[in-house]
Amino acid sequence: MMPAAPSVGLLAKGLTVLLASLSLANPVVAGALPPRSDSKSCGNGMCNAAMPNPPRRIGFMLPRAFDIIDVFGPLEVLQAVSRKTHLEMFMLGRTLDPVTTEPVSASMNQFNSSFYPTFNPTHTYADNPPIDVLVVPGGAAARSPDLGPEIEYIKKVFPSLQYLITICTGAGIAAQSGVLDGHRATTNKAAWNTMTPMGPKVKWVSPARWVEDGKVWSSSGVTAGIDLAFEFVRQKYENGSALVESISGSIEHTVITDWRDDPWSAKFGIPPSN
Repeated sequence: MMPAAPSVGLLAKGLTVLLASLSLANPVVAGALPPRSDSKSCGNGMCNAAMPNPPRRIGFMLPRAFDIIDVFGPLEVLQAVSRKTHLEMFMLGRTLDPVTTEPVSASMNQFNSSFYPTFNPTHTYADNPPIDVLVVPGGAAARSPDLGPEIEYIKKVFPSLQYLITICTGAGIAAQSGVLDGHRATTNKAAWNTMTPMGPKVKWVSPARWVEDGKVWSSSGVTAGIDLAFEFVRQKYENGSALVESISGSIEHTVITDWRDDPWSAKFGIPPSN
């Protein structure tokens, strides 16, 4: 039985040589992961090449009675992006006077509340600053009988935009300009039956938390705009997935990454479409 000892020793030596050779060929075996490429951003399990010309100049439309989160939800996300790359913000109004969130119609403020803050535009529609993205919010604004200047501005600026983003019932405002005709889009499901007739040629999508159709992006109700903003960042900016993970963690938001995750369509009885 004595010869067995040298055989075990030779076997151990052989295994040591083999493991050493494997570690040289495969850095994962050696405990070091291969370097990760920073030129990709991944969402929903798909990887997208970083945008060669990411949007830098973001305009937010401020019609009277706009919903606050429709603007400041996406703005919160994009402001965080601006700490990692150069972005410019444009707050657009009819004039430079403060814009109130109070509805135009007294019937939408039946208790004569004064709970309506004001916000200061940085530019007017007439200034027509060069922007890459226009964000159109909704809220009571979408039901205003006086949207002429907003509709005309959307119509004028749309051809030069990289992207048009509508939040909630902002899709109803944009639809009235005609720029959504032929595009897939969605809106707040609680306001579906009011908003969709504003764009009879729009391919309204249900269920959908947000919809991406080329240069047109649209979200469902209010907070869905935050998830749209995160997906926009994931796709359009370098290191998008890492940005989303970092920003969502810092604001403690659980990002919904599936655009079809929309329980509100069923809740409000909106049938599937487009």
